[in-house]
Amino acid sequence: MDNSAKMPEKKEKKDFWGFPFTHFTYFFNWQIINGYLTLWLEQVAHLNGAEAGVVFSMMAGMSLLFQPAFGVISDKLLFKKNLIITIAIAAIFIGPYFQWLFIPFAHISNMFAAVITGIFLSFIFNGGVSVIEQYVQRASLANGFEYGHSRMGGSLAGMCASFLGGQLFIWKPYSIFWACTVSAIILTGLLIFSDKVHLENASAAGNTSDKIDWGQIGKIFKIKNFWYLSIFYIGASAIYDVFDQQFIIFFKTFFNTAAQGTQAYSYMTTAQIGLEFLLMFPMPWIINRIGSRNGLIAYGCILAIRIIGSALSPSLIWVIVLRLLAGLEMPLVLVSIMKYIAGAFDIGVYATVYALASNFAKQISVFIFSSVAGNLYDAIGFHQTYLILGAIVAVVTVFAAFALKKENPVQAGERDESGKPKE
Repeated sequence: MDNSAKMPEKKEKKDFWGFPFTHFTYFFNWQIINGYLTLWLEQVAHLNGAEAGVVFSMMAGMSLLFQPAFGVISDKLLFKKNLIITIAIAAIFIGPYFQWLFIPFAHISNMFAAVITGIFLSFIFNGGVSVIEQYVQRASLANGFEYGHSRMGGSLAGMCASFLGGQLFIWKPYSIFWACTVSAIILTGLLIFSDKVHLENASAAGNTSDKIDWGQIGKIFKIKNFWYLSIFYIGASAIYDVFDQQFIIFFKTFFNTAAQGTQAYSYMTTAQIGLEFLLMFPMPWIINRIGSRNGLIAYGCILAIRIIGSALSPSLIWVIVLRLLAGLEMPLVLVSIMKYIAGAFDIGVYATVYALASNFAKQISVFIFSSVAGNLYDAIGFHQTYLILGAIVAVVTVFAAFALKKENPVQAGERDESGKPKE
């Protein structure tokens, strides 16, 4: 008898914990910038709504160059860290840039400062986010852990950044940017010394060849479902970003002083992201049951309700309740889109599809709507603008419900109640 058959099978090590910390440090910066940059531009840099909108429009506009290039490069690099470390190092300079360069640029021209800032931040965030996300997603396939569980680190970071950012802004507005610098230094160290990937399983995460099949990438644009997914992101996730960009200004109108509004906003956002953090843990299980396509549709429905509801809210309490729904929206879309792309497209061009459909197409809309929404806020007010944005989300969600194809559940990594892959 073969005695080796009696030996217990060694449990494979997943090398998981470095990745949630990577998510934490990157999305700490993301939440600081997205949560407090608008407030800083208004109160410290003295930009109006339209000029602040230019910053976000430039961030979105430059991502139209960064994201396709980053997607192709990421598919080529696979688990090599050249690009992701470059992005992390660039983030280290957020503090110095806003402390010593932004105001001199604004003295030349507010528009000039907005353009330069948009380009700089787009490289780190609008372009860089797809690099971070697809890198961890592929690591989850190689190492055998759920991407959604690593992404909990990003949710926890958002909760911490929302609370800490509000306190830092009230103390010294510039300190929010130096907090980003410190976080980026830690991120760079994690990428260099941590985040071990089981390279022997690299084939599970895509093409291990250094050569990109450009013909195959070109075929992506001929796939109807790619365009349907892009339309959904243009009309849903992009509007989510535009809606949130100046939400803090709308929220402050319910308070007597700006400081009260800022502090309450930090508490509310902390609670919202705390809910996001808690729901991120069961969300992979939920999406495995309902399917990633249905998860995307559910996300669109909730987003439309939240935006339209905010426009019609009779009191601050309703605004807060609707804002907390974002804690459900983010886990839904983050887990659903990762599984949907894996299940509906070729895994070999995963990063390119992710960059083009869920980021590139999305940023086209953000690029257009950021400036448009900024002008609408100034011209017709928040309530009417929110009704317009919510209607757009509702229409594209109905479209996606009929147009998006069903994913392959096995390819998407979806499992049934027993934990076995769906057929």
